[in-house]
Amino acid sequence: MSREKERILVVDDDPEILTILRTLLEAHGFAVYTASDGATALHSLNQVAPDLIILDLLMPGLDGKEVCQRIRRQSPVPILFLTAVDNVEAVVEGLNRGADDYMVKPFHPAELVARIRALLRRSQLRASPQRVLRFGRGDLVINRDLGQVFLRGKEVPLSPTEYGLLLFLAERAGYVLSPEAIYQAIWGPDSSSDIRQVKWYICRLRQKIEDNPHRPRFIRTERGRGYFFSPE
Repeated sequence: MSREKERILVVDDDPEILTILRTLLEAHGFAVYTASDGATALHSLNQVAPDLIILDLLMPGLDGKEVCQRIRRQSPVPILFLTAVDNVEAVVEGLNRGADDYMVKPFHPAELVARIRALLRRSQLRASPQRVLRFGRGDLVINRDLGQVFLRGKEVPLSPTEYGLLLFLAERAGYVLSPEAIYQAIWGPDSSSDIRQVKWYICRLRQKIEDNPHRPRFIRTERGRGYFFSPE
């Protein structure tokens, strides 16, 4: 399963800008989430699992440059600075902190949407998936073409949801994902299922792919934060 709409997290301390951007981007088919400060943006990162972040540069507390740098330590998500600051030094520093693009306010709506779509296309190309994923020195193999999983050469029977969950985690190996982000991605925002399904399905996957489900090698728990897939 995959979510239908690409998710954009907009970070700006100006409520009017947040309203304008939400209206504009939702009209173009994006799912929009907002944060009014840097700390909230960092907290939302794992919960929202955005496909792209629009980030203001000048904010109280953590400024955009610091937020960008912290995000880049844990995620390759495309970041677009949208700010009133208009000088070469700010552009260069923002890009050096890990941003992918930079636009100055006031902006033309059509240009902003075009840049967002271009960043998303480039991100998808960079993340163009390998057809066969191998983990644990080849012990665990996920074959996308076959839609099958093998553990030491033997096929592991998985339900469609189990396979989708495993692939979602494996594609993001090394990144901690909150239960909320996993639930939104696999079951979708309109699902009537319980978020506890995440824990239940991860337990089922561990029973099938781990030598010792109580001391997992691949699907690990980061206490208080969520789950991450270890490639080792």
